[in-house]
Amino acid sequence: MFNKKKKFYITTTLPYVNAEPHIGFAMEIIQADVIARFKRQQGFEVFFNFGTDEHGIKIYRKAQEAGIDPKTYCDIYAPKFNDLKAALNVTYDNFIRTTDEHHVKSAQEFWKLCKKKGDIYKKNYKVKYCVGCELEKMDSELENEKCPIHPNLQIELIEEENYFFKYSNYQEKLLKLYEKNPKFVIPTTKLNEIIEFTKRGLQDFSISRLKEKMPWGVDVPGDDKHVMYVWTDALVSYISALGWPENKKQFNNFWPGMQVAGKDNLRQQSSMWQAMLMSCGLPNSSQIFIHGFITVGGQKISKSLGNVINPFELVKKYGVDAVRYYLLREITPTEDGDFTYEKFEQRYNADLAGGAGNLVARTITLAQKLEIQNYKSQINPKFKIQIEETGKKCKQALEEYKFNEALKSIWELISFCDRYINEQKPWEAKENASEVISDILFALDNMADLLLPFLPDTSEKIKKAVQTKQSQILFPRITQPLDLK
Repeated sequence: MFNKKKKFYITTTLPYVNAEPHIGFAMEIIQADVIARFKRQQGFEVFFNFGTDEHGIKIYRKAQEAGIDPKTYCDIYAPKFNDLKAALNVTYDNFIRTTDEHHVKSAQEFWKLCKKKGDIYKKNYKVKYCVGCELEKMDSELENEKCPIHPNLQIELIEEENYFFKYSNYQEKLLKLYEKNPKFVIPTTKLNEIIEFTKRGLQDFSISRLKEKMPWGVDVPGDDKHVMYVWTDALVSYISALGWPENKKQFNNFWPGMQVAGKDNLRQQSSMWQAMLMSCGLPNSSQIFIHGFITVGGQKISKSLGNVINPFELVKKYGVDAVRYYLLREITPTEDGDFTYEKFEQRYNADLAGGAGNLVARTITLAQKLEIQNYKSQINPKFKIQIEETGKKCKQALEEYKFNEALKSIWELISFCDRYINEQKPWEAKENASEVISDILFALDNMADLLLPFLPDTSEKIKKAVQTKQSQILFPRITQPLDLK
């Protein structure tokens, strides 16, 4: 039967496999998962893509340090990122590796189309290069001759013959794209930033490396002396994941798609990639959502500082929904945010153990005592209004990717329920005790639906508790800091 469901495609960026997964990328994939789950709730058929970026000089050097070939190195690290699916309870449909045979062929076909358009040429050049960003840097982007994003790395000078992409051909076309789509990049501040960058003029960028200097990459079609520059093939993963170019049906069904990325990816995602798509005659992305960075105790995450937060360990100690809640509620979606164990545990005890967990526990206990089987059809009108208003606020916030505000509205409903119970005092065996608890059960049932995109396990447990009148402790209170060493 013909599938008439609306289609929605979302992809995160692909992390390099040169280090263990950390909390910053956990946030990105959780944000994307919330959007994907929300779209499914709305009736969309969703294709959610995630994977690993496995080429480039960073991977090549790490493999050399380990004394193994790059592919073997990638085979060791890539599964650690795929393990995030279970650890963070995310629902991606596809895990792509840029070393996959199909992706390599797709990247080469993409190259051929750009070259056919006349947008690829070869020249000698000299440039300042940040290995951390895997990007060429202009003097205006450097601070004290270092990249502000990777101040611990020395800027390298590259002088060689490379292939270039005619980025300069697409200045006006990109500006028209941004003008016609005022929500193309979220937030607006980042859209304005890329518009100003484009207005200053676009310089053609290198899209290859000499194989004799850096052999780890996708071979350039028709030239065995060059491999593709890492960003060139990595960006193509967003469409090769859909089976492009062979699987035209799936590609046409789901593309253009939405991309979720960090602020250090703004230029690559919203400008370079868009110009490349234009060159190939393919539709531009539908939207780019840009999030901020996570610091730890006010400092940038760094191995040398020893402040890297391992998401697997965090989930193991606190539970997956507690981690999802903190990253979605405490961190403002489009701005930088901070993580400390103290803040985490404060949120946990106040909002999860003392908020949602306490409300469910006391309601189910009273439902058992009053022998309430199901909540009644005649619900307090004030409750219905409050729940409807919460649903509207939550939906609006989600459509604007304001995850923190959506959760805030749900917790306001929790507070409303707590006040209602405290005012009515159903434990005093009043005549309306059953009606009061019935109202709360109704609220919990609806609350579980609202929580589904954010805290899927908690949503399921609340649903089950309402149905069976049996509940477990959702979030055990933390009475002393947990030892994470």
